Amino acid sequence: MPQIRTSRLYGRFPDLDLSAFVGSVISSLTNNPDFPTPPVTLAELGTTKGSFDNAIIAAAEGGTLQTAQKDAARAALVTALNKEASYVDINCNENLVTLRSSGFEPVSTNRARQVLAAPVIIAATNGPQSGEIKLRVDGDPNRKGIQGRIKAMGGEFGPVVTFRSAREIIFDGLIAGTTYVMQLIGIGGSTGQSDWSEPVTKVAT
Repeated sequence: MPQIRTSRLYGRFPDLDLSAFVGSVISSLTNNPDFPTPPVTLAELGTTKGSFDNAIIAAAEGGTLQTAQKDAARAALVTALNKEASYVDINCNENLVTLRSSGFEPVSTNRARQVLAAPVIIAATNGPQSGEIKLRVDGDPNRKGIQGRIKAMGGEFGPVVTFRSAREIIFDGLIAGTTYVMQLIGIGGSTGQSDWSEPVTKVAT
């Protein structure tokens, strides 16, 4: 039988989903008799989560420095989660129910590859602010997150962008009158991510 162990896909979650996941883990580990002494205390994990939550808010209202601070806070939170996950792996005694009681999810033992379908972009519209393009995408319960990339027509794609949720897919800082090409990729499935979606184009206003 394959070894039962925790999935580490939470490291790919969008920021708000990661925060919610940590909250679930804290709640699940509180007074859990199977996991009485996690290596990162629940108070410490809560403090690290709070720092990350505050950094998310600051990054949304700030600039490059605030984004870097948010990324550092996220890395610290994922490191703490990894320590907790390793502790759960050791102490769940190969029991799936016990593992799930920690708030973590197990790695799938299904040998069949469950490849996540590529997102389908339903619509591309101009955002509420000048220089924004908003995408609407199909729903997929197996999708853990959404990332995207954008380029001016005839140009090269820039860095991959991680979105907070599938309901807030907005590319900003665009030049009015320029035609942009956009693609999305889903996070999840047995391979960790889907293929890129079919590209869509839209003129920024």
